[in-house]
Amino acid sequence: MKETSINLPLNDDIIKELKAGDKVLLNGIVYTGRDAAHKRMIEDLKTKGQLPVDLKGQTIYYVGPCPAKPGDVIGSAGPTTSGRMDKYAPVLLDLGLKGMIGKGKRDHKVIQAMMTNKAVYFGAIGGAGALLKESIKSCEVIAYEDLGPEAIMKLVVEDFPVTVIIDSKGNNLYETEYLKYQKK
Repeated sequence: MKETSINLPLNDDIIKELKAGDKVLLNGIVYTGRDAAHKRMIEDLKTKGQLPVDLKGQTIYYVGPCPAKPGDVIGSAGPTTSGRMDKYAPVLLDLGLKGMIGKGKRDHKVIQAMMTNKAVYFGAIGGAGALLKESIKSCEVIAYEDLGPEAIMKLVVEDFPVTVIIDSKGNNLYETEYLKYQKK
């Protein structure tokens, strides 16, 4: 396991070097999206044939940030449970999504789609939204403004701390660490 800093967007060369357990500082653009935004993206894809943002090479952060206090860029911005996006994720991965940030396990179909499309799942620390917001330097609503905190937002992040939970080969930190604990 290593520590590294990555400039976004992600590409296959960067992704193949990432291993489950690596600590990473992300720098660049990250898009937000939770349940309602994911549902609407899939509906738009079916009805309009396109998404409101090109996801090729991009990273989505599963977050619905709190409103910003005066003078702040964003409010508390901790990860939400990723499993709620599992029914939508394979389609987005097939469209070129390369990174996802959240918390919690992913289902087998998502992991298979990650391996097929060379993508990675990062974990952010739940309960640390007030600290994570310090790494967010700008925030702009891109689509679905009517969804409030669940709108798709474009964030510029600097040294945003994450851990590789599932790498592009399907190695899964939730499984490997659990097995180590079982052996003890």
